[in-house]
Amino acid sequence: MTAVFYLLIYLAAGLMITRCLLPGKALVVRVYLGLSLGFFLLMWLPALLAFFLPFDVPGHLLALLLLAVLCALAFVFREKVTPLAFSHEDRKTLRLLAFTALPMTLLGVYLQLSHVLKPVDGALYTGQSTYGDLPLHLAIITSLPQKVFPADYSIMPGLRLGYPFLADSLSSTFLVLGMDLRSAVVLPGSLMMGLVFTGVMLLALRVLKSRRSAVLAFLLVFFNGGLGFLYAFDMMGLPLGSTGHMQLQQGQWLDRLNNILQGWYQTPANHAEFARYNLRWSNLVADMLLPQRTFLAGWVILIPCLYLLLDMLRSKAWPLRQTLLLGVLAGGLPLIHTHSFLALGLSSAGFLAYSLLKKQPVKHLLLYGVLAVILALPQLIVFTFSQSSGEGFLRFQFNWVNNPGGRGLQDGYLWFYLKNIGLPFLLLIFALFEKREEYRQIFAGAFVIFVISEFIIFQPNEYDNNKLFYVWWLLCSLVVADYVFILYDRLKGLSARPLIAAFTALVMFLTGTLAIARETIGSFPMFSAEDAAVARFVREETPRDSRFITGTQHTNPVSSLAGREIVVGPDLWLYYHGLDTRARQIDLMAFYQDPRQNRGIPQKYGADYILLGPSERSMGADQQALEELYDLVYQEDGYLVFQVPQG
Repeated sequence: MTAVFYLLIYLAAGLMITRCLLPGKALVVRVYLGLSLGFFLLMWLPALLAFFLPFDVPGHLLALLLLAVLCALAFVFREKVTPLAFSHEDRKTLRLLAFTALPMTLLGVYLQLSHVLKPVDGALYTGQSTYGDLPLHLAIITSLPQKVFPADYSIMPGLRLGYPFLADSLSSTFLVLGMDLRSAVVLPGSLMMGLVFTGVMLLALRVLKSRRSAVLAFLLVFFNGGLGFLYAFDMMGLPLGSTGHMQLQQGQWLDRLNNILQGWYQTPANHAEFARYNLRWSNLVADMLLPQRTFLAGWVILIPCLYLLLDMLRSKAWPLRQTLLLGVLAGGLPLIHTHSFLALGLSSAGFLAYSLLKKQPVKHLLLYGVLAVILALPQLIVFTFSQSSGEGFLRFQFNWVNNPGGRGLQDGYLWFYLKNIGLPFLLLIFALFEKREEYRQIFAGAFVIFVISEFIIFQPNEYDNNKLFYVWWLLCSLVVADYVFILYDRLKGLSARPLIAAFTALVMFLTGTLAIARETIGSFPMFSAEDAAVARFVREETPRDSRFITGTQHTNPVSSLAGREIVVGPDLWLYYHGLDTRARQIDLMAFYQDPRQNRGIPQKYGADYILLGPSERSMGADQQALEELYDLVYQEDGYLVFQVPQG
């Protein structure tokens, strides 16, 4: 209850600040921006104090003093006009949100509950998309309480956590204030999904002239998927594939649908057989917002930034308070989600170039940019640049994942995007030829992102450039939606127009719908009841700062559930963060296989305990030697925990 009350204080503060700074905005927009600002402050203020004090209850109470100061400053420097009251337009906007953002938010709540540590007979279950990344986020969340920042990787102690961690420290705040781990992840995750859905709808309403276009843009963003369904339903009467080989075409008729809904990464939006089908345009809800918490938190702040920026560009008015708020939100993005900061920066450069070309005023645009860069630079220098200087970051590679490793295109250039994005991509190409200034302004910001992302890979995992491409697509969807209804209106008088519209919608949204549907029914054990039991022992019976020798499995109960440091985690994450784990992995393997000859390994890495479980046994662990050399402090259901003698 304390954690919920703490959250409500920040949300109320966000509402109060936006009321003071943006009284001219519609009430619904002001509330949305205020709630987003509340989350921004909740991520930043406790973390900011944690650079000087432990990340614990006293630090969080002091953060409230900082929050009070910000509220007082907002009140003192408020725009002294009466804020807009609830209007007829607000009522229409709420009605529209009730039919778009609200159902998607309820879906988001369900997905959070079904994918985050769902308890089943003592075990903890997850979904398909969260199986890979959730344990990393849990390890960060559970390790940060009581730490002083900058913290180390709990799965690679001794190396600074350069990964954007504020989305996870947000959940750590709830842990510090007494909430259980599952709720600490589900509650903010659900609320943030609601803010993203609401924000995209309000952004579309601000930019587009009609509500029907705004609704279509909303659907294009969240039900993205492409033409992959054609592979799944081609020659359905013949079994053309088998498990692991052309599996998308395995079975006949309804077996094909069952394969999509039950198979492991068999959706036609993001298919496991990359080399064969090259389907890589993952659905935004199922594969990005749900499993990738930094992406989700990034969009919680990115979309208000785009709203404020496009609002000023479209209105030709640059109120100082709105400009400063935009600069602060943008400047705080790197430690929330670096890709969102980069995408916003690239699009802003495009908007600036467009304004200069049109000889429009750019003074406030420059002010926003300078403020954002000043605030972002310390984060980039201390965290991002120091980690991204390793091998695999920032390299030239044309055409993203269609050119894996730079070894040549797998699909024809335009065909790759057409089959992955689908009919909307074709409409986007057509819209490029329209001589509409409002389109060109959006394209100016969007295609700077596209061009840079097409030629430069920003991390070892080339697929992660999609975090930039989705911002490009968010902006382009606004144009595509508007263009669709231009074409629709020109078909007036055709009796088949409703049929054409229905067929177009089916082609646009079937793949994305299948991807979301698959996530609603997938459920997989992540941690067994035995995992949960040993994690409970570690959490309750070992010191908070203790360090463990364990295997490198990604579902590690010690790091993810108990929040203890381990000598080294899996390359599944660490390699793509630019970290070299080879030496530590060699030492771990040698130690488990021959503890006697490698007795110095625990001291070398400062380990206090040794875990022996199924994963460690699979490394060839010598259990008898471990029992002879170390004190056994836990033995239950196949798990043993040994204590390393001190001194």
